[in-house]
Amino acid sequence: MRTTVDTNVLVRSIVRDNPQQAESADAILRDASLIAVGLACLCEFAWVLDSVYGFDRSQIAISIETLCQAANIVVDQPAVDSGLAVLRAGGDFADGIIAHEGNWLGGDLFVSFDKKAVSLLTRQGRKARLLP
Repeated sequence: MRTTVDTNVLVRSIVRDNPQQAESADAILRDASLIAVGLACLCEFAWVLDSVYGFDRSQIAISIETLCQAANIVVDQPAVDSGLAVLRAGGDFADGIIAHEGNWLGGDLFVSFDKKAVSLLTRQGRKARLLP
């Protein structure tokens, strides 16, 4: 079976706060021949682990890396790597994803009101500008 999972499936498998749902999540993650994990799903996943469950950045990065290393998982790996680079530098996973996707779609400059995001992306050699 080739499937796409929702964020809550990934969360249940990691946090295990509902044993029955964790078991169901594990079964689908283990048994599917292909699991497509979209970027929006991964952004939500990082956000939920941080804001709902209090995972630190390192724990979130490890969770995303572990998930993406599974043989049956398919992700946009360059985008994930971009998100992880910003996350590890102290920023938000989603900001790295947004910058990567924007660049892939033809954008040359990341603009934001978020000082931290602009600073982190600039330090990584990306074109970014803080809006006033």
